[in-house]
Formats: sequence, C-alpha cells, structure tokens
Amino acid sequence: MAADTRSDVNAELIRELYRALDRRDGDAMAALYAPDATFRDPAFGELRGAQIGAMWRTLTASSTDLRASVANVVVDGDRGSGDWTATYTFSATRRPVINRIHGEYRFAGGRIVDHVDAFSFWAWSRQALGPPALLLGWNPLGHAIIRRRARGLLGL
Repeated sequence: MAADTRSDVNAELIRELYRALDRRDGDAMAALYAPDATFRDPAFGELRGAQIGAMWRTLTASSTDLRASVANVVVDGDRGSGDWTATYTFSATRRPVINRIHGEYRFAGGRIVDHVDAFSFWAWSRQALGPPALLLGWNPLGHAIIRRRARGLLGL
C-alpha cells in the first residue's frame, strides 16, 4: 500500500472517530482502536486496551448534548494529528463545557494503536467545575483527585 493511500485511510480513521463521538456511539469509537492500544490525556491519564473503549462508552452514555468536530487533520503514513472540539454539559455540575483538544495518533493494521490528547486542564476545569477549580484545577493534588474520579467512572 502506498504511503499516500495509507495516509488517506488513517486520516479517515481520525475523522470517523469524531463522527462516532458526535453520534455518541462509544462502541463504534472502541472498534477503531487496536486491542492493545494506548490512550493518554490530562483527565484520565494512561489507558490501555479495553479501558479505552470503556472510557468512550462511559462518556458517550453520560451525555445527552455532546457535540464533537475535528479539523486540521494531518497524516503522514502511520502518524497523524488533528484538532478536535467537544461541546457538552458536564454531568457532575451541569455546567457547559467547550473543550479544545489536540490529538496525536499512531496507526497500525488499519486501527489506532496510540492516541495522546492534550488540552488545558486549567481551562477545562474552570468550565466544568466552576469555583472549585480555583482549588483543584491548577495544582497537582487537585489534578490527581480529578483524574482518580474520572478513572473511577471506568471502574479503575
């Protein structure tokens, strides 16, 4: 398979990931990852394998107003990136959130094998938590508490 064709297929994987998120279809999202894939982000930390699907299923099931979009998708062979936005109501506080995220991806065998999301934890926590973010969102201890709670939603 030529590099351009592989890049096109992998770019489509990124786009499909966020189309599925926009549909709130966690099962479809989970199917895009290899069984031994890894995922990392500021909220959940590192997840592996089935934990990734559990995260997407939990997030899509808990939101009734989630909207997602992706832009600036760039893929070169087995590596890619994209900027995506999630707009939703944070279920714990009922506060509106617009989270702008940069994703980096690695692909093998027609699936995502590594996915790293980066976003401003401070900006996210201010939106999602409101005033408590002044205590939790900026310091490592608060960040650890929030991550532990997020992982707890997955039974980890």
